[in-house]
Amino acid sequence: MKKREIRQEKILTYLIEEYIQFKEPVSSKLLYDKYIKTASPATIRIDLNHLEKINLVYQPHTSAGRLPTIQGYRRYISNISNKIKKEMYKDAKLLRDILIKHYKDTPIALHYIMQLLAKETDQLSFVAEPEVSSGYLEKLDVFKIAKDKLLFVVSLDSGLDKTVILRCDHDITEQQLRAIVRYINEEFVGHRIYDIQNKYIEETTEKLSQENKLLKLFLDELHNAFSEISSYYIHFDGNISFLEQPEFDNKSSILTFLGFIQRQDYLINLMKSFDSQKPYHVLLGEDLGQPELISYSLIFSRYEIFGIPGYLGILGPNRMNYKKNIPIIRDIAKIITNTTKKGMMVVKNGN
Repeated sequence: MKKREIRQEKILTYLIEEYIQFKEPVSSKLLYDKYIKTASPATIRIDLNHLEKINLVYQPHTSAGRLPTIQGYRRYISNISNKIKKEMYKDAKLLRDILIKHYKDTPIALHYIMQLLAKETDQLSFVAEPEVSSGYLEKLDVFKIAKDKLLFVVSLDSGLDKTVILRCDHDITEQQLRAIVRYINEEFVGHRIYDIQNKYIEETTEKLSQENKLLKLFLDELHNAFSEISSYYIHFDGNISFLEQPEFDNKSSILTFLGFIQRQDYLINLMKSFDSQKPYHVLLGEDLGQPELISYSLIFSRYEIFGIPGYLGILGPNRMNYKKNIPIIRDIAKIITNTTKKGMMVVKNGN
């Protein structure tokens, strides 16, 4: 790379990091005074003009400083990728302690992790709960908690438990319920949830005689229960300061953003469409697939709890601290996966 090109890449980096911190367009004079003494202000202006021509920065109005474009942010993230590799999340021990302390209650552990992520990044954090359809059934418990409600407790061989409460529109006694649950455990334990839901329930129902009407009805309820627990569900968490950023300075931008995060299926499918082997992904502007979201970005990583996958990350303006936030998200996902690997969880005395 030529000396001029190296300088231009540095100018782009300084410009973006200055804008991320101070939220104001960046001038050539500021770049000279604060960062680059080896080139004159005139040379820096020429470099900025070049960066503008190749769509890495733009000038919001005449005589103003420059701001990064989405392409500029992409180039910047690529330029700092080696630094990001070397950055490590500083509170790894705290995170492991949370996971170990709450190893029997995954939702609580994930809730604390989500709060931690929001606090560390000052953005809207999210955790998509593990998608359990790839897990294997170890035991099913069902309890009658009201005349028309059943509590399903699905235990997986990984140690993960999922619960769901469903309305039950047919009469069933405690004795009948125990007999049915015993039969289901004998038939389905050891099979993958996805296979039970999409194959074995139907096959079992077809083999049953008309006299087994109650069991057939219950198998429908079981299918509904597996559908409920097998879907990803995204939980969000953010400090109120998240909405105090200048990108949310009007009602329209807030409503647009809030409308996007309510489309959970879209967000999940978007994340699932990317290579799960990469440690993190950064989606900027048009990557989100909606023209109205051009000013926002998504950083996410895939994690596993006891081998069952989920997602975590943050949503926020394009103007965010990528150098800090990417390692945090990448490492939190990695720590969750490594700490909860089947057979790897070490529980401390007293926990």
